[in-house]
Amino acid sequence: MTFDGFPEAALDFYDDLEIDNSKVFWDAHKDTYRDSVATPMAALCAGLAAEFGEAKAFRPYRDVRFSKDKTPYKTHQGAFVAVAPATGYYIQISAPGVRVAAGFYHAEADVLAAIRQAIDNNLFGPELEGILATLAKSGWEIGGDQLKTAPRGWPKDHPRIELLRHKSITVTKDYGFDPVIHKAALVDRVRKDWRQTRPFVDWITTHTA
Repeated sequence: MTFDGFPEAALDFYDDLEIDNSKVFWDAHKDTYRDSVATPMAALCAGLAAEFGEAKAFRPYRDVRFSKDKTPYKTHQGAFVAVAPATGYYIQISAPGVRVAAGFYHAEADVLAAIRQAIDNNLFGPELEGILATLAKSGWEIGGDQLKTAPRGWPKDHPRIELLRHKSITVTKDYGFDPVIHKAALVDRVRKDWRQTRPFVDWITTHTA
């Protein structure tokens, strides 16, 4: 399976899906989804698997059971390489183009406690700060869910309180409509960017093992 880039039809598909998120539209364009989105995504992930591991492509259907938004289809296609629970590398295509990310998007209470203990540590905490600062300088956006105040048991004036407030931490980079997304070279671009984030992912796995 060879990746030759995402075709323009993939972006057009999601443009149209955002306007008409219905089963009628999906059934009429499911071949476009398969040929322009799902198959290229599988090929891209296959090209990265030898170094990063097998990726899971997410289903295109939304879980609407507990949502007020009952539109049935996701307006993006994501794939995730898990290296630990809810931790790893991510890639996504949608109407605005391609995005890559890494980090942890959720943590159980015991795991989050371990991460906060590491952030509090005067060796490991500054190490994470340095890793994230380096990524920010390289164009990565630091994000994740945060508490509005200090987590229970931590002082509000802690020197790394901003990191302690995180319930998840991710780094994200948008390629947008960069011509590379339509070329085979996207595999090398994603590989290079995921390699940049490896110290961050390794920091998480080291302190949650």
